[in-house]
Parts: sequence; C-alpha cells; structure tokens
Amino acid sequence: MELHILFYQPQDGYRYNSDSLFLYNFISKLLPKGKVLDVGAGSGILGLLVARDHHRVQLEAVEKQEVFQFLSQKNAEINKINYTLHCGDFLHHSFEKSYYEYVISNPPFYHDGNSKSENEIIHNARYSEHLPLKAFFEKVAPLLKPQGHFVFCYDPQMFQEICTELLAVKLRVVDVQFVYPKKEKKASLVMIHARKSSKSMMTVMKPFIAFENAQNYEFSQDALDVYSQARTHSIKCKI
Repeated sequence: MELHILFYQPQDGYRYNSDSLFLYNFISKLLPKGKVLDVGAGSGILGLLVARDHHRVQLEAVEKQEVFQFLSQKNAEINKINYTLHCGDFLHHSFEKSYYEYVISNPPFYHDGNSKSENEIIHNARYSEHLPLKAFFEKVAPLLKPQGHFVFCYDPQMFQEICTELLAVKLRVVDVQFVYPKKEKKASLVMIHARKSSKSMMTVMKPFIAFENAQNYEFSQDALDVYSQARTHSIKCKI
C-alpha cells in the first residue's frame, strides 16, 4: 500500500514548492541510509519524504524559526516518522563531528539582487544572507563521515562558486542535475551531490525539464513522476 504524506504549512509565510520535491527525487536515487541531517527543515518536507521512503534512514533536522520547529515536529508526528529536531541556527548549533552519512538541504539561496520580502518567515527561508555559502559548506564538511554525502539545491548561476567553495573544504561534486522550467528557458535550479574526500569525476545528469508544452504550462512526464512519487497532501493553517 502506497503511503501518502500529510503536511501542515503556514497560511501566511513561506511554503515549500517544487524545488523540495525535485530535490527529494534526486536524493532518493542515491538510496540514502544511516544518519541524515536536514538543514533548514522548514515544515519538514524534504527530510520526512526521504525518511518515509528509505526505512534505513535515521532522520535529524535543524531549524531556527519557531513556527517551522512546531510544524516540522507536528508533521513528523502525524506521519509516524521518527524525528530528532535541533532547534536553533545551523551555523551556531553544536553537532557531533564526523557523524552523518548524509547532510541534505534546500537552503536559502536568493541573493541581494532579488527584491526582498518584508515577511520575516519568508525572508529567513529564502535569502542567502541567512546561510552564506562559504560558512554553510565550512559547517557541513566536518559533520560528514568519511565518504559522506552532501546533497542540496541552489541557484545555478552560482555553480562555479559552489564548486570552488566545496573543494576548499574537501568536498567534491560527483553528480549534478540542472532543472529547467521549459526547454527554451535558462536553468532555474541546480541539484548537487558532493562527497567528502572523493576523487570521482563529476557526472552531469540529463536536464530535468519541469514543463514540456512551449505554449501552456503542462507538467513533463518527469515532473509528473516526481509528484506521483511524493504523494503529498498539504493543509494551510494559521499559527
């Protein structure tokens, strides 16, 4: 029997979107197991989907916003998924080093050039100033076990800087997939799988095209497959 997953999300404020679902699909292809840390968990969508489908995952998460701390714990509870939540800012929280098989994240990556929301919840969830790239990677690297996996998504315009900063902390990109809204459009997202102390060459996966019809926004078969795999049902609620 296929298990659907129920998610409470704030009626006003940041709500997960297709980026998290596409990243979940990308992570699932790696068949994750062991201790997994979801950085910036939000309502819990990414980590909880991964843990639901991969029963050898021991899921932990870190989240600094109180509204999402409440929602992610509630979502874990109602879906009967074991969940350890670290409350606080990832960059300043104390973790055991060389502890995780996987660190996964859909981090805030909008940069200063984007118009900014005045909503504090949205601002924290979207903008890179709350989790700067260099500091983010420097914090992740020592948390990973030898040959551990770091899987995340980001702004594709930052790909060159991402590779440089990862190498600086001895993390190497081994798989990468660019997401395009349509074939004729520029990439809107890049999904990256890096490993600790890896010497593997990088594999560039086939592009992920979200919409296939050039005139109308009709989901591609790849996108439909992801939504079918995720099987989410969201409820907006007031906090």
